Amino acid sequence: MHVPPLNRREFVKKSAVTGAAVAVAGTVAATPAQAAHRKPPKPPRTWSFSILGTTDLHSHVFDWDYYTDAAYQDSKGNSVGVARVATLVKQQRAAKGEDHVLLVDAGDIIQGTSLAYYYARVDPIVGTGGKRGPKHPMAIAMNAMRYDAAALGNHEFNYGIETLRRFEEQCHFPLLGANALDAETLRPAFQPYTVKRLRVPGAPDIKVGILGLTNPGIALWDKDNVAGKMAFTGLVEQAKKYVPRMRALGCDVVFLTDHSGLDGSSSYGDELPYVENASNLVAQQVPGIDAILVGHTHTEVSSYTVTNTETGKDVVLSEPYCYGMRLTVFDFELELVHGQWKVTSTKAQTLNSNTVEEDAEITGLLAADHDLVVKYVNTPVGTCTADLSAAEACWKDVPVMDFIHQVQMAAVATGLSTADAALPLISVAAPFSRTADIPQGDVTIRDVAGLYIYDNTLYGKKLTGAQLKDYLEYAAKYYHQVPSGTKVDTATLTNANSFWDYMYDTAAGVSYDIDIAQPEGSRIKNLSYEGTPVADGQVFVVAVNNYRANGGSGYPHIAAADIAYSSTNEIRQLMIDYVTAKGSLDPADFAAANWRLTQNGTPVF
Repeated sequence: MHVPPLNRREFVKKSAVTGAAVAVAGTVAATPAQAAHRKPPKPPRTWSFSILGTTDLHSHVFDWDYYTDAAYQDSKGNSVGVARVATLVKQQRAAKGEDHVLLVDAGDIIQGTSLAYYYARVDPIVGTGGKRGPKHPMAIAMNAMRYDAAALGNHEFNYGIETLRRFEEQCHFPLLGANALDAETLRPAFQPYTVKRLRVPGAPDIKVGILGLTNPGIALWDKDNVAGKMAFTGLVEQAKKYVPRMRALGCDVVFLTDHSGLDGSSSYGDELPYVENASNLVAQQVPGIDAILVGHTHTEVSSYTVTNTETGKDVVLSEPYCYGMRLTVFDFELELVHGQWKVTSTKAQTLNSNTVEEDAEITGLLAADHDLVVKYVNTPVGTCTADLSAAEACWKDVPVMDFIHQVQMAAVATGLSTADAALPLISVAAPFSRTADIPQGDVTIRDVAGLYIYDNTLYGKKLTGAQLKDYLEYAAKYYHQVPSGTKVDTATLTNANSFWDYMYDTAAGVSYDIDIAQPEGSRIKNLSYEGTPVADGQVFVVAVNNYRANGGSGYPHIAAADIAYSSTNEIRQLMIDYVTAKGSLDPADFAAANWRLTQNGTPVF
């Protein structure tokens, strides 16, 4: 039988009648218990949530040391890598609820290991030959861990802005830098902040504003990459601009992630008008901040409280060490007052990643990348006629440091003008790793990389004899004063004035004594060049890395000195090329004991 189609009016009428019948039937069928169940829940008056924080991961994915080709080891039993951190994060989310946890980083993500170098230079994420590059392992890991935001670290700029921008594109979370500005417009070059909403059933969302601040020292340390392109202002200045703005947007919680230490110091002295380690100053001088995740200085500060001078409110800061050794947990308690959430308590602690195993998800995602890098760093590049250890490089002139000096001077010599080539050429370099060792026999990429762990490039700068002596006096403050007749203990001799190994330069090409019995500023003795005392007005070309050449660690004169040579080639790669070209590394070609420690003229060792 043919059934005529309904017209629109009939369809609407029948649908309305049917819907009403269903509604009535539903009402009749409902039990008192069901009806009670449908009452809206009573709005909560309090709520809690956590922000988890990492910093200075430096591309440590797994608990592995590419330079030793073995599991990471240190004297304190620490473990490294985001794979272990991922396990801690999952535990926190499981215990507190997925919607009660945010995850933030404070910078220095894409530089620091052979894995970082591989994806910046060997198989770069920016691509080569018109082909799109691979995804950065840190982007893969951090996306999988569901980071909510990360601050820019100074080492993010080591491989150039293009590499950083490609990494930014690969991340599913914003890279924040409120004080990283376009050099021409002085407008933010990166997103200054982000606002996260935490859903609270039956109550207003909690709005968490996360402001990111990076380090002003980038302007010096990566001058070659950022000059004329980006400018970096002070943390306090930018926080004063953005914190009120975030509060005006209705943020109930304002959280800062700062790639800046918390003691108010600057390694570059007065080279810049902005403080390097300013997180404590931000907390003290900028009202409206609840907590700060601190980075940059590679120290563990589980919880540190600073009182804001304007409001009298305590601000909680925490720095979770580095390399994924720790995870900071900020716990916030809030109360709903007149329809608005107020923070009533903020606490911080750090969790140790050596208490858990690596997360299987991260391991599965990145095992192939890791294996590729392991294969790369174990590639032989030559041989060595003797074991070259850096174990005593901080207090003795050892051949392995002369290897660095030799490579630096040889590279600078090839690029000097005729006039500058007539000047005496010397080199300065720091002992970056006391555990570095180039073995007798086969030499691999990792053996060389373990000696020179930073991606520094090379400069030749001009210093007078007087300036060179000032430079070496500055370096000599690395040693504690040990009076004549007192035994020298190498365990307590170095790192005076918080002057770390990477900050301490030795020189080759000139001879000198460092008299540790003397006070700072009067320790350099018998400074000579080719057996003749160095004259104040004598001009030298000094081979030096870009970090130091641009003012890193605050050495006098060097930042303002005339440039005789510069190169974009990494010093570490020049060292690898040297071994490859020679075939054999022989200390007889470069070893020369030209400096020593003394006490009132008597050699210490």
